[in-house]
Amino acid sequence: MDIVVTVILRTVFIYFIILLVMRLMGKREIGQLSPFDFVVAIMIGEVVAMPMEQPEIPLLRGLAPLFVLVALEIAFSYAALHSRWLRHFVCGAPQIVVRNGQILHREMRRARYNLDDLLSKLREKGYPDPAEVAEAVLENSGELSVIPKSECSPVTRKDLNLQPAAAGLPLVLVADGEVVKPNLAAAERDEAWLEDELRTRGLSLKEVFLAALSPDGRLFVSGREGFAGPAAKKKEIL
Repeated sequence: MDIVVTVILRTVFIYFIILLVMRLMGKREIGQLSPFDFVVAIMIGEVVAMPMEQPEIPLLRGLAPLFVLVALEIAFSYAALHSRWLRHFVCGAPQIVVRNGQILHREMRRARYNLDDLLSKLREKGYPDPAEVAEAVLENSGELSVIPKSECSPVTRKDLNLQPAAAGLPLVLVADGEVVKPNLAAAERDEAWLEDELRTRGLSLKEVFLAALSPDGRLFVSGREGFAGPAAKKKEIL
């Protein structure tokens, strides 16, 4: 029984250590990890398994390799920030695989990137015809960046000489029935204004699931399900 409790406590402790380690390693997605980061992640998984599965191993000794790996990862990341050569050596460089509608098969061979993968990625990006592509770049993460030819690019407001809409992220003013006061202050609004706006929609604060203010001043309101009121059954943009 004592061994079971020890294993449980160790697992909980190591769980929070790993969470801290992942935060220290940065906010990159798994698909964007460099080869070095990927190797470190695999090694971390192997290292932490031993002290969890073998209670006879002292916890500090079992986690010592983990701390070494984390220190090495952080040091390497800082070094890569200041060394372009080091980044290219470890992560490689992006490769152009399509130029002016022509597929560069030599570059594809160098990247070991086959034709089916290329055509599939182009279709996902909305360009089933390679002739519409000015350049396609295979990034270090394995993603394909596609730059269409000018005549195949989507029409923009600038092309039509239209007034551009306000850009930016909407501010969430109410989340799950609670007022997000920092966002309300950033929007230069107060709770009295917010309550008046919700009242015009037949809602009280507790009936609101989400309320967000767009950069152009429009208020989006989505009510909770099960409450009476016009916004409880449908979303409303005013």
